[in-house]
Amino acid sequence: MTHARALAQKGHVVKIFSPPFPSVTRYRQIKSWIKRNGWPSDHSRRRLPLDGSDAVHHVLERQRPVTDHDLPDADVVIATWFETAEWVNALDAKKGAKVYFIQHHEIFSWLPIDRCHATYRLPLHKIVVSRWLKETMRTEYGDDTVDLVPNSVDRTQFFADTRGKQSKPTVGLLLASTAFKGLNVALAAVRKVQERLPNLRVVSFGNERPRPGFELPRGAEFHLSPPQDRIRDLYARCDVWLTASRSEGFNLPAIEAMACRTPVVATRTGWPEEAVVSGRNGWLVDVDDEIGLARGLEWVLTRSDPEWRELSAQAYQTSAVGSWQESNGLFEQALKRACQRAARGEIAGRALSDDPKGRSFAGAIEAG
Repeated sequence: MTHARALAQKGHVVKIFSPPFPSVTRYRQIKSWIKRNGWPSDHSRRRLPLDGSDAVHHVLERQRPVTDHDLPDADVVIATWFETAEWVNALDAKKGAKVYFIQHHEIFSWLPIDRCHATYRLPLHKIVVSRWLKETMRTEYGDDTVDLVPNSVDRTQFFADTRGKQSKPTVGLLLASTAFKGLNVALAAVRKVQERLPNLRVVSFGNERPRPGFELPRGAEFHLSPPQDRIRDLYARCDVWLTASRSEGFNLPAIEAMACRTPVVATRTGWPEEAVVSGRNGWLVDVDDEIGLARGLEWVLTRSDPEWRELSAQAYQTSAVGSWQESNGLFEQALKRACQRAARGEIAGRALSDDPKGRSFAGAIEAG
């Protein structure tokens, strides 16, 4: 919602439309309680946090597609994932130049893969968050006209003072059991490092507790759904941050950890593939290479204090490139480009004006 807030602050009219979140059944609440994940609240009608901006979130009365009757005529209408791309494609042209904001290549076994593939071939203007996604759109779907708008990091939220290496080597990781996150590979790499560094400490957080098959090492420190202002402290308590994803659109934890002056050991996916340089600000290895991850972790953790401080400084400098303000400027320009393309008939939809300038266009943003 960062872009929605920023566009509204610039004077654009931003409206977000979505069906309600699925209700939490009593069975799911009890099951969550038994697993010690807490008692989940029913947020089916919850609106997105927009921090007092002029952007407005409309929640539909029930689970259904967003249709022409829901949306005002606008300059731009934006889809945010495969199902919403189908909805946007079906809208009347008066709802605006049609845009697909792609933050991951959503080809997963639990989704209808053929439908997902098909959405990337729709006549929508694509905005992606990483070079990998832009290349994927070009090579797999033949689309050379894709705008790259990289994510950034909120430096008022993620920061840390200059520090030295800790007396007890500490690795941090996100606990997320979704297959593409590669948690099993990350944990296997940590176990290998513990054989060489038996005093290794593990710090982790996530929105789900450890469970069979994804147990953290004995003595690991785990935080369930920590508040955002606590997460930076967790990053800053680590000597290295580990991410073993098999696929990533971007990978925000990696850049957040670097903003907190923590070197990153990562696989070649998403933003780390572009930003992590082995021996400079962390270590980069191939996907599913648990031996390489273990070697990278051990290399970082066994540096001398001056060497580690240099890694830390380089990690921080890497995260300091760009800003959310710059990213939103690129996002705004991409929307204007979509309007121009729609006027030329290159993509579906039609802007209210052929060449919206300044703050004249109203953005109707649809979110799933």
